[in-house]
Amino acid sequence: MKVVIAEKPSVARDLARVMGAKEVKDGYITGNGYAFTYAFGHLVQLCTPQAYGFATWSVSNLPIIPEAFRLEAKKVKKDGKQMDDIGAVKQLNTIKRLLDQAEEIIVATDAGREGELIFRNIYYFLNAKVPFRRLWISSQTDKAIKEGFANLKEGTEYDSLYMSARSRSESDWLIGINATQALTLAAGNRGLLSLGRVQTPTLAMICSRYLENKDFKPQTFYKIQAGFEKDNIKFKATSNKIDKKEDAEGAVAKVSIGSQAKVVKVEAKETKEQPPLLFDLTSLQQDANKKYGYSADQTLSIAQTLYEKKVITYPRTGSRYIGEDVFEHIEDLFQHLAATAEEGIAAISRNLIGAKLNKRSVDDKKVTDHHALLVTDEKPGHLLKEQKHIYNMIAKRMVESFSDVCLKDITTVNIDANGVELIAKGTVIKQYGWRLSADQVELPDEDKNTDDQDNENAQLPKLTPEERLEILSLDLTERFTKARPIHTEASLLKAMETSGKEIEDDEMRQAMKDCGLGTPATRAATIETLFQRDYIKREKKKLIPTEKGLAVYQLVKDRSIAKVTLTGKWEQKLEEMRANKVSYDVFMKHIKDYTVKITNELLQLRIAIQHEELKPLQKGKIKCPKCVAGQVQLYDKVAQCDHYARGCDFKLWRTLNGVFLDEKEMKNLLEKGKTSTLKGIRANDGQIMDACLLLQDFKVNVGL
Repeated sequence: MKVVIAEKPSVARDLARVMGAKEVKDGYITGNGYAFTYAFGHLVQLCTPQAYGFATWSVSNLPIIPEAFRLEAKKVKKDGKQMDDIGAVKQLNTIKRLLDQAEEIIVATDAGREGELIFRNIYYFLNAKVPFRRLWISSQTDKAIKEGFANLKEGTEYDSLYMSARSRSESDWLIGINATQALTLAAGNRGLLSLGRVQTPTLAMICSRYLENKDFKPQTFYKIQAGFEKDNIKFKATSNKIDKKEDAEGAVAKVSIGSQAKVVKVEAKETKEQPPLLFDLTSLQQDANKKYGYSADQTLSIAQTLYEKKVITYPRTGSRYIGEDVFEHIEDLFQHLAATAEEGIAAISRNLIGAKLNKRSVDDKKVTDHHALLVTDEKPGHLLKEQKHIYNMIAKRMVESFSDVCLKDITTVNIDANGVELIAKGTVIKQYGWRLSADQVELPDEDKNTDDQDNENAQLPKLTPEERLEILSLDLTERFTKARPIHTEASLLKAMETSGKEIEDDEMRQAMKDCGLGTPATRAATIETLFQRDYIKREKKKLIPTEKGLAVYQLVKDRSIAKVTLTGKWEQKLEEMRANKVSYDVFMKHIKDYTVKITNELLQLRIAIQHEELKPLQKGKIKCPKCVAGQVQLYDKVAQCDHYARGCDFKLWRTLNGVFLDEKEMKNLLEKGKTSTLKGIRANDGQIMDACLLLQDFKVNVGL
């Protein structure tokens, strides 16, 4: 019997159907010589510090560096509900029983770093000995599944991928566990302060941009703008920035409406605007956030659903290219889109059938584990609105990427208005190419400053040097420099992709992907972790650090754990390990040495805490709702269990949903689970109302 291990039940059911296994058992499906079983994502994980004898948080325990990491069954969710240890162990026992009967194991977890780790952790935890082969596919269509089973890969081909995944997991454990405990113990009464290898530099980028924006002092400057007309075409020309008001007023005094200005120089330049590269997960998440406001996690979830519906290829890809073998079938996909897609996409797809296709996104050397996102030849059928949005974005990007270049004539005209230099620019599109499918309104780039677009004109007349033009309008405007915008998820993903370096060019950004923060598959989870830790919040599309997030940032901003470039270098080494260029032992020695260093750094912090924060404020006692044995102490801004050193991490901020809770209401919330009705409560959707606050599963929710 061949035992196939999938990442989750729905995938196992799909594989079983395609391969002719129909008999449903408890925890697996059997038939046709196969048994298809499954995990629930990470069914096995690294043991917690308690397993190594470190039951309490203590400075004397740090740093915690196990001689050898051990594995344990993880509490996992099944159908949205938390399974207990017994449920996880039961499924593991089912897998073990099947493996004991297996003649061969087929690995069918997601074809990527995390998928490989999910399987290997199960395999080594169960001490399995049966050899295994790998199902490596980029789509879930019946055809791809059958071809994948007919061309299974040797499991040993993915040993380096596993070592990279294992190193990532163990380094996250070492740095996360030790840095979190060290900072929390050093900070005393500030509650649990979680740190992480990728999480902390990501928080640092959000906080530093927020503070830069908040503290920005606008600088005044001035511009002169003159209006002209020729051949019934009106256009404007604008001066460069003038810093001093007296200089600007002196310059504009030289010019008057009705006076003549001379054309000094006319420069026309043809430019080729290449089509955008195909989507990888990160670029899809960026555009979906700009266009629809979807979070990175939401986009990934929608894309995963489309993948399981078989209508797009593997979504957790980090590549924006396809190989020559996939390119051979692209025209078939255009025929599919011509017949099934929305009319705009269908029309352009029809034009591409039989045409010479642009091959900018075709490069065998730049395809790693998976190629760029494509639609498949499966008919989408009924899709929810959000699913249709993401599917159409991928389909539209396909027709753009293989379309012709956009040819533009960009004309720059220099004009002398009595000693004042003015500049006018105009763009004429000679060949729309890929822009035929582009949105009529360009999506804004959060990092671009619009001040320099004043001299852009939709159309310019034919102008020649020495020509004289009458000034028809004249304006002197006061402007202000602008701060870089607060991060959105789109701009944050872009920054994570390049370790904070501002790179506009698609291909240059692609070249940086191996030294970015995290991977396309993990960036969304990192951002969600910051929300869960109450380090950041959303205000419309903006990512705003909370008081707690800013406090953590201020504590660690000068420490190496907050440095984006260091984490980027680690990601690069993990990719090199996947390519067999770096060994596990060398990388982990570096991580262990770093763990010792950062732990000592954080323990030596002397944090200045205001006197009122050191001394509890309330007179009475409030029983801790989490550990029961402890008492919740009320400080100026927080409420925290006094059994923190004994392992209870319960803590709440005293300002909740926009309302500060006094001692009476904190006591109601913590002991009765509910405050009285309070005025000015801010609901999750931003609405202000009179409502009570509820404590549910140690989280605060709004109740009516």
